[in-house]
Amino acid sequence: MDYNKLVSVTGMGGLFELISSKADGGIVRSLEDKSTKFVSNRLHSFSHLESIEIYTQTDNVNLVDVFEAMKASKEKMPESGADAKAIRAYFEKVYPDMDFDRVYASDMKKMVKWYSILKANNVELKLTEEPEEETTEEA
Repeated sequence: MDYNKLVSVTGMGGLFELISSKADGGIVRSLEDKSTKFVSNRLHSFSHLESIEIYTQTDNVNLVDVFEAMKASKEKMPESGADAKAIRAYFEKVYPDMDFDRVYASDMKKMVKWYSILKANNVELKLTEEPEEETTEEA
């Protein structure tokens, strides 16, 4: 399963693999229960995980950078139902550069839940590489 095919859908918890997209929505498969369904874009919005950025004290970073820090950390990850203080304390140790004034506790809870889902599905945390532009030299 490729990281670049994963989406979050508003109004629906968890993560989904985008199987096919249509003009009026998309067909998604849940990473948690493996169910497949059509989701209308009239009712829901799709956010590709690759496009999600996290506020930091300097420049924004891609969500995959935070996931990599979580993977590399020796800190015990809080339970997805943990209180906001415990989750914030975790991220203060794992990713101290995060802008905690602009990243809400609910966002941090989502990151913990999403990381657990990705880990359970053995998803490789890797962004799609953009093809380099070819340069031609004139003789």
